[in-house]
Amino acid sequence: MDLSRDRLETRELVYFLTVAEELHFGRAAQRLGIAQPPLSRAIARLERRVGVPLFARTSRSVALTAAGQALLAGARATLEALDLAVRRTQAAGASGLRLAAAPGAGTVPLRALITAYGRARDAAAIEMVFTRDPAAAARSGQADLALACDTEDLSGLETLDIATERPVALLPAQHPLAAGRSLSLRRLRAEATFAEQGPALSLDEIIDSVALDRLIVIVGEGAAARTGPAVTGVPVTGVPVTGLAPSTLVLAWAGDVLPATSAFLAAARRYVTRTGPHALASVAAS
Repeated sequence: MDLSRDRLETRELVYFLTVAEELHFGRAAQRLGIAQPPLSRAIARLERRVGVPLFARTSRSVALTAAGQALLAGARATLEALDLAVRRTQAAGASGLRLAAAPGAGTVPLRALITAYGRARDAAAIEMVFTRDPAAAARSGQADLALACDTEDLSGLETLDIATERPVALLPAQHPLAAGRSLSLRRLRAEATFAEQGPALSLDEIIDSVALDRLIVIVGEGAAARTGPAVTGVPVTGVPVTGLAPSTLVLAWAGDVLPATSAFLAAARRYVTRTGPHALASVAAS
């Protein structure tokens, strides 16, 4: 039996998913850049092919049927899998290694790992992908490897522990608290400029804001190592188990790996075995 004749086309799934998200044929057609009548006909053909109605239509509303709800999850997963396959195909044809990391996160241990990998024979060129969600970049195929924190969502990824980073408060160098050997989270919360969650800024913007006495924030000790003379990093104690507590930096990757990824992981394992994960953290603090 030739099942290819009954296999849904990618375009049909895109049309269906767009209507399912908008629940309005006019808005869906506008998003797709086509006229509404061809879209309506395409959805009708799709319903005939699967043999069940996918949308309940009235003159005033459009809603998914139970069958439509069932197809919705499958359509999204199929299109995401296709996009991932394309990205991995492109990566397999490239000669480099894409490595994702958050700006300023784990810079010192990451540099050590890149240096260790660079000593390997036939080491590939590394393309850095800076993003606030490196784990998602690895999961989606936008990066081959990611330096992430174990407090992030690492579902669907394999990981290798790299280093432990302690929480450090960034304060203006002239701030009275900057002279202390450590600070409690409770004491920091009494400061008017303390942002416990941290603003959505680049590391350079955060450092500038701290230097201008407009912000006090907690970062990992690796990021604290990048501050200039106008900003001081002080270790923080009394943090909760989640969120700001000492965290483990990991290399994260999805399932099938390319040769360059395997070589980088092999270099990382040798380095961590030789130095220990805590050694990397102590280097970052120096």
